Amino acid sequence: MSFENKLVAILNKDIETGVALNALAHMSLGLGSEVGKPLLRLDDYIDANGFNYPNISQIPFIILRGKSNEIRKTVSQARESKILNGVFLNTMTGGTYKEQLERTSGTSEDALVYYGCVLFGKWELVSELTRKFSLWR
Repeated sequence: MSFENKLVAILNKDIETGVALNALAHMSLGLGSEVGKPLLRLDDYIDANGFNYPNISQIPFIILRGKSNEIRKTVSQARESKILNGVFLNTMTGGTYKEQLERTSGTSEDALVYYGCVLFGKWELVSELTRKFSLWR
């Protein structure tokens, strides 16, 4: 089966696994709310007992790894190509969400450490941007 759109996350390979998973959760939640259920092709799975496991995507979710500067460059290219994206930065951890917002607004883009990004868009475009990255291990 082929898909029109591709869903990819790139996580910073230089951060702890728990921090990377936290970033992935935040980015995925944000991007998912923007993309919406129909485009994400979400289905409900129901087991033999009738228990429902809702909103599982038909689309593969590919998790890759890279360095902060590689993720930064990919996000820039995604923005230029109008590919939907979500980002999680070093300034988005520690303290309250208000402190995180303030810390982010006071940090120049070139000083930010990219913990990860998620991309959703036309299969070919996303593939082109992400082909240089390795699978997360």
